[in-house]
Amino acid sequence: MSFRNSHTADPVPEVRTGRPRDAAREVEILACVLELVGEVGYDALTFEAVARRARASKATLYRRWETKRDMVVAAVKAGPAAGTSADPVDTGSLRGDLIALCERLATTMDAADPTMSLMLLHAGLEDPDLCRHIEEASGPTGAKLPASVISAAITRGELPAGAQPFPFEEITGSVLLLRRLNGLPAGAEYLAHLVDTVLVPALRASASAEPPLPAIFS
Repeated sequence: MSFRNSHTADPVPEVRTGRPRDAAREVEILACVLELVGEVGYDALTFEAVARRARASKATLYRRWETKRDMVVAAVKAGPAAGTSADPVDTGSLRGDLIALCERLATTMDAADPTMSLMLLHAGLEDPDLCRHIEEASGPTGAKLPASVISAAITRGELPAGAQPFPFEEITGSVLLLRRLNGLPAGAEYLAHLVDTVLVPALRASASAEPPLPAIFS
């Protein structure tokens, strides 16, 4: 039989300092970030403007996000891309993968203000790494064509070796945004037609492009 040493002190629980994050308040701040992106664009967005709109201190913002890019990525992840799955796209066919990516992008755009979506597309030109960080934080959004989708399609013989993501990344986001801005539908039938008649043929033809072409999201 063992006896507990009465002189042995119980472990002291770790004491955390500082105020805990208020999740609801963070959602409010990130909503202000998206509003401002839609109004002034990514390049003109500042911590000062977000602080004024959200009625928060700049210190509060800097405690949460080190850079403007981090703040915008968090806003997209919490807002338009909130329902995006982090799982890779792998339906077993190129057509299925492309349709799945188009559906993800259409869903993301439907959850965002059209002007904000336009500004984020433009932000891809101003800060090419922004979209990569959004993809890494949110999972495949459909804005970029994952290398795994291309390599799997090449392995299955659906695409020639050397196929490039340029056609998908240059066309898909722009087309879906234009249709949204003009009140045109982009449902399942349209997305399938886009994939079959535009994206698949263009991806097959991209293997002959020399040198590799830079897309908006490259």
